[in-house]
Amino acid sequence: MGNTEFVIEPGRQDIIIRRVFDAPPDVVFKAFIDPEIVAKWMGPAKYEATIDHWDAAPGGSWRFIHHDPDDGTEYAFKGVFHDVVAPGRLVRTFEYEGVPGHVSLETATFDEVDGQTRYVGVSVFQSVEDRDGMVKSGMEAGAGEGFDRLAELLRTL
Repeated sequence: MGNTEFVIEPGRQDIIIRRVFDAPPDVVFKAFIDPEIVAKWMGPAKYEATIDHWDAAPGGSWRFIHHDPDDGTEYAFKGVFHDVVAPGRLVRTFEYEGVPGHVSLETATFDEVDGQTRYVGVSVFQSVEDRDGMVKSGMEAGAGEGFDRLAELLRTL
């Protein structure tokens, strides 16, 4: 999981993810809202990502699908953008379609620090049980690998 830090405290409904990327905030922010770029880094490298739709504007919705090449299984995720303020803040909901109704609210901030970007993502779940279920699903490994892929990709943007 490279340099990605996860804060997962017992009994809480949130997950905090921190990472410093070697690129300015406008470039990192674009990598989070441009669907062509998102498809190249979101989630584990094993899966191919397809963007079904992606409207990165307040009130716009998004949906992407991970395809498992080993068995053809598809994992779909969706949500709604609530706040999109370039290049500093992104707020959206996140829901795995395999477990409908368990929605988290994600707030991401992108702060410039010495020419780099300090990313802080806070995901708040509807319950401690929902949060713990996300952790047990392997979210840390998937998000960490995705952020490692993003760090590599940012070198080319």
